[in-house]
Amino acid sequence: MPSYSFSSSNWVLKHVSILLVLFLSLSCSTSETLTPSLLDFVVTNTTVLHSNFTAVSDFRMINRRILKGCSASNPFVKVNVTSNSSFSDDEFVTVTVTGVSSPSAGDWVAMISPSTSDVKNCILNEVYYLQTGDTAKLPLLCHYPVKAQYMKNDPNYLSCKKKECKTFQNGKCDVSTCSGSLQFHVINIRSDIEFVFFSGGFVKPCLVGRSTPVSFANPKRPLYGHISSIDSTGTSMRLTWVSGDKEPQQIQYGNGKTVTSAVTTFSQDDMCSSTLPSPAKDFGWHDPGYIHSALMTGLKPSSTFSYRYGSGSVGWSEEIKFSTPPAGGLDELRFIAFGDMGKTPLDASEEHYIQPGALSVIKAIANDVNSNNINSVFHIGDISYATGFLAEWDYFLHLINPVASRISYMTAIGNHERDYIDSGSVYVTPDSGGECGVPYETYFPMPTSAKDKPWYSIEQGSVHFTVISTEHAWSENSEQYVWMQKDMTSVNRQKTPWLIFMGHRPMYTTNHGFVPSENKFMKAVEPLLLENKVDLVLFGHVHNYERTCSVFQNECKSMPTKDKNGMDTYDGRNYSAPVHAVIGMAGFTLDKFSNNVESWSLKRISEFGYLRAHATRNDLNLEFVISDTREVKDSFHITK
Repeated sequence: MPSYSFSSSNWVLKHVSILLVLFLSLSCSTSETLTPSLLDFVVTNTTVLHSNFTAVSDFRMINRRILKGCSASNPFVKVNVTSNSSFSDDEFVTVTVTGVSSPSAGDWVAMISPSTSDVKNCILNEVYYLQTGDTAKLPLLCHYPVKAQYMKNDPNYLSCKKKECKTFQNGKCDVSTCSGSLQFHVINIRSDIEFVFFSGGFVKPCLVGRSTPVSFANPKRPLYGHISSIDSTGTSMRLTWVSGDKEPQQIQYGNGKTVTSAVTTFSQDDMCSSTLPSPAKDFGWHDPGYIHSALMTGLKPSSTFSYRYGSGSVGWSEEIKFSTPPAGGLDELRFIAFGDMGKTPLDASEEHYIQPGALSVIKAIANDVNSNNINSVFHIGDISYATGFLAEWDYFLHLINPVASRISYMTAIGNHERDYIDSGSVYVTPDSGGECGVPYETYFPMPTSAKDKPWYSIEQGSVHFTVISTEHAWSENSEQYVWMQKDMTSVNRQKTPWLIFMGHRPMYTTNHGFVPSENKFMKAVEPLLLENKVDLVLFGHVHNYERTCSVFQNECKSMPTKDKNGMDTYDGRNYSAPVHAVIGMAGFTLDKFSNNVESWSLKRISEFGYLRAHATRNDLNLEFVISDTREVKDSFHITK
């Protein structure tokens, strides 16, 4: 997602930090230590800095609203969960609220996990909540709900069609109440869950009632397995999965092979923060459990195998079939690429960040994968959009599982995985919500050289992929720049004739919200692309699809011609410059295009979808697929 930063952002951050440090040293009370004008300055600027980089909505700010105690005025209210005594790993549960005297459009239910989260009293100093512009007195709703729904989602709730008499007087009903039911999609996030009923909407929440906490039947269950390549041979694949179990587990695969997992995790102490506490460090934290990872070796490229993962003590996954990609140097590769996916809830819930197109895109990709026509996937940045709300990683891993458990799922890091103030990011924004790349690298271990150096290359079939981080230093003579230069210079074009360059933030886009300062990236790195005859450049970050001519320094060096079928064809035999494509349309709300069309921009489509590619030794054929209809909306190819 583009970062709509301000030229004065560094100045504001420094001065707000100084003011808040002064604020902390004076007192715990906001109203007694700052003059109105000074308080307005602090709140205004911290609100701007924080909310511009995470979704802005009433629900987004819910953890900073003052709570009224109003349960005494609603003695009949009960919150019941129509589930067994425990949750399964993936189910829709019905939450029923009864005993409501006066149904209101502002009534809502929050899904809180763990149930021990304090939703009544915050123990932290009031100053910590200024980052969202909330100066209300404590207590506040301290822990952020995983999701929430308004009771009016039940069409019978506001009209009170489900009426129940609670007390009678002289044989007549004296007090009657109303009820309503909601469906929540619940997946195994290991810690127990409580449903809390509020009135007053998201702006003035009043805690009315809460359910009995419900646990998962097996919080240690091994779940959300996803596969990635570790090298260019196609003979070894890494499987990564999540469990509540800290003991090593196993993968059973092939013909009786077994390998034991390495286990890791991360904590709140690993998250980034500043004078303005981050969601990851504070109200968005959720225990990730344990992340298991193991290598399946002795495989054959372009082959199908079966596996399952887990242990006798915590259970096993179902048996899954997966396919290895073709080894580097083989003739053919079919892959899918996209950026900026995130996740779409399967229920009617509000979440802190929703990507409306993600569900349709992953379903369409799964359809392609099930046809056995796809060898690998490349997701180039803005992966889950958890941005410090850690439970959302589980929901994302659940969403992509039908694809990522079947074929190699490769990733690049984006601003919403890495960027945070004073963390070493190129861009000084709080886009990661304090995650600073830690959850991303733990969930998606790529074949990189070291921790927090998320760049790598890999060869599959006839393609050499150079995958970079636009969020780490890429200026000339930086470590990543030197690596890019060495990697692309060393490509054997006889072995892999195609060189594809991937990262998150684009060099070329006609989106009106793109930050011009990012042109520094183009100035530094674009000459390397031309020098090494990169064929295709793929970026995300801007949420639409856009394709260029063969372009260098904002000038078309050559234009495609039409083949006999009317398809744009780029002559790679007479190389002039790379072709660029922005493919950030896989889930996040779509961006519009500028009315000023640049000469290098040949195709612009603002619809959800993904890029599907087929590479042989002489042709690179690409299609932009619309996810809802599976229609190919743009197609082009490059010849050798």
